[in-house]
Amino acid sequence: MMKRILIIEDNLQILEDVQEILSSNGFHVITARNGVLGVQLAKEEYPDLILCDVIMPEMDGFSVLRILRCSSLTATIPVIFLTSKASRDDVREGMELGAEDYLTKPFTVSELMKTISTRIAKQETIKKESAAKLDNLRLNITRFFPHELLTPLHGILGMSELLLHHYESMTDDEVLDSIRDVYDSGQRLHRLARNFILFSELAAIAASSQPWKDDPEHTDVKNIIALAACAHAEKVSRAQDLELDLDEAIVKIPSKYLSKVVEEVVDNACKFSKLGTPVRLSSKVDQQFFYLYVVDQGRGMTARQIANIGAYMQFERNQYEQQGNGLGLIISKKIVELYGGEFSVESVIANQTTVCIKLSIYSNPK
Repeated sequence: MMKRILIIEDNLQILEDVQEILSSNGFHVITARNGVLGVQLAKEEYPDLILCDVIMPEMDGFSVLRILRCSSLTATIPVIFLTSKASRDDVREGMELGAEDYLTKPFTVSELMKTISTRIAKQETIKKESAAKLDNLRLNITRFFPHELLTPLHGILGMSELLLHHYESMTDDEVLDSIRDVYDSGQRLHRLARNFILFSELAAIAASSQPWKDDPEHTDVKNIIALAACAHAEKVSRAQDLELDLDEAIVKIPSKYLSKVVEEVVDNACKFSKLGTPVRLSSKVDQQFFYLYVVDQGRGMTARQIANIGAYMQFERNQYEQQGNGLGLIISKKIVELYGGEFSVESVIANQTTVCIKLSIYSNPK
């Protein structure tokens, strides 16, 4: 398939020269004379790679890159800067923002083609690695998912049969308790089905070359996080253990997905820590990022278990018959990464686990 390259360059001569070189080497070329149009075309065309001038009127290359990295549509597209004087500070700033490389003008045809070939080859390697991980993920799901599906179903069928054949001899309290058990099992099955559907959607998007189409709104995180955390803690009878210390911030992620991330991470913290121990949510904000920390004082995770979060592994199932299907942290991690964020876990065995969610703060470049 012909690779698509977007060139964002205000110098018409350079733009035409680079376009001619790339077209003659078999690339489909898209051009933009300024950063504003370049961002628009990046979201509409979704190129395989972007060549972007640094110094431009209206919107410079750094501002272009900030916008691209804040949008789920364009966050993973490789960007190579074109600059006439790549100072050390420029290189550092560009790399911190997520640029893949620099080409200093004037550059030769061989330098241009070598840089582009290297970056495209790297992207292809990443895609192959992602596909391999997805295959391994599917294998593990095949092994573990049927058990998780049947557990709540057995509860529903067992209690329903008990009520059907023995309700006349049961007290009102016994009938009510049985109905609650059926309802709880139904809720668990419903959540499992919804999570599996969402997981399947996220896995398909991650494995494809198509972008995440749900371009995020601007989300004011403090209230959303507090509501989601309190609602779930109440649901699992851990409201008294929940501690909140949250800052205001605006990030680019839809509220429904942020709520889902918080719900799953809080559920994991409650599931693997004892009743009466604190589950603490705190946050901090710097000039570029919002950090959410979820800390529990539970049994912890080993380094190997943390590394295998994305592989759908069931940890210590023979020792702990906890309810849960292993999808919660995977779903949270995939959502955060699809919106250009980072999801990490640190843990001390038999002591504490800390989940850190890092999201870019929304800014309106001028």
